[in-house]
Amino acid sequence: MLEKFTPAKADPILGLGKLFAADDRATKIDLGVGVYKDPTGNTPIMTAVKKAEKILHDTQISKAYKGLAGDEIFRDKIRELVLGDAVDAARVATLQTPGGTGAIRQLYEVIRRLNPGATIWISDPTWPSHLAMAAAMDLKTATYTYFDPATRMVDFDAMMADLAGMKSGDILMLHGCCHNPTGANLDAAHWAALTDFVLANNITPFVDIAYQGFGDGLDQDAAHMRAMAARVPEMLIASSCSKNFGLYRDRVGCAMVICADAAVAEVASGNLAVLNRLNYSFAPDHGAAVVAIILSDDALRAEWMAELAEMRQTMLTIRRDLADALRQQCNSDRFDFIAEHRGMFSRLGLPPEQVQSLRDDHAIYVVGDSRINIAGLCGGKHEPFASAVAKVASVS
Repeated sequence: MLEKFTPAKADPILGLGKLFAADDRATKIDLGVGVYKDPTGNTPIMTAVKKAEKILHDTQISKAYKGLAGDEIFRDKIRELVLGDAVDAARVATLQTPGGTGAIRQLYEVIRRLNPGATIWISDPTWPSHLAMAAAMDLKTATYTYFDPATRMVDFDAMMADLAGMKSGDILMLHGCCHNPTGANLDAAHWAALTDFVLANNITPFVDIAYQGFGDGLDQDAAHMRAMAARVPEMLIASSCSKNFGLYRDRVGCAMVICADAAVAEVASGNLAVLNRLNYSFAPDHGAAVVAIILSDDALRAEWMAELAEMRQTMLTIRRDLADALRQQCNSDRFDFIAEHRGMFSRLGLPPEQVQSLRDDHAIYVVGDSRINIAGLCGGKHEPFASAVAKVASVS
């Protein structure tokens, strides 16, 4: 049986990381993998997380199983963090998952079971696993235009023109904030128009919010999604704690389903728990317990929010500095959009041969579609990066 395996296609982003590690040039810069980095290039453990881990170490008396749906305190706190008071808590069923990826996987399973004929409409471009997981589960997908390569901003008119092809019962996947890979975000008017659209056409919105707090603030980043949630009868939400708590390897996520009423939500809760039993039974506890401790303690929560604000401000400062440096180096405003984008990523719009030149000639590692991790430019790396871009783009 096993001889039927064929070589797996390498993950392009992880493969880029291997090439970076093998490069012995002292000036090399890694802008590939989407993790936050400090000026030393390290992905730090947040101080609030270390303190919560100490509390957990000192107070946890058992490693017995939690419930199938996961830690109830964690799930309640994440629901509050993501939705605020936009929706009656009784209408929301929650499920602890191994990261945001696990949340998406379980919500895809909900779609496959309850609405197998639905098409999931996903932005072009998007995080590649959105499409890859759907394909692995034999779910129907379609893509809609999202990014204008000329302006490097959202092309909302083209997006709505594509979405006109949606049918009643289809699923509309949206990035809650900090769009990956482009960094270009929908504004309040866009979200309001999309809400009108899904209500008029019996469409279920599915929001992936993996970067809450990395854009303009915890509440600001969730505000547009909350406004939609307050108006629609149903919504699917995948939330991740990988970025905003720095718990990348601990795999902490939450799947949420907003239901028409509390009675439906109660039934949904039981069914979500069954999905965990049929997949991995119990989601990892450690990281979720740490998050629950932080969000339940006023002092730790304030410390975490201050650390997150510092990370966010670092990325915003890098964006402004990079846009300024590129304007000076290139004698052009073509990269000014970088300052307007939000989150960890921006897509520069460079062709593949220029991306390759950045790697070969300047030891700068960028994903093939020219997506860069803004956090990788901390510590003044934006200056040599801007110089290299100016050279490969031939606009200086």
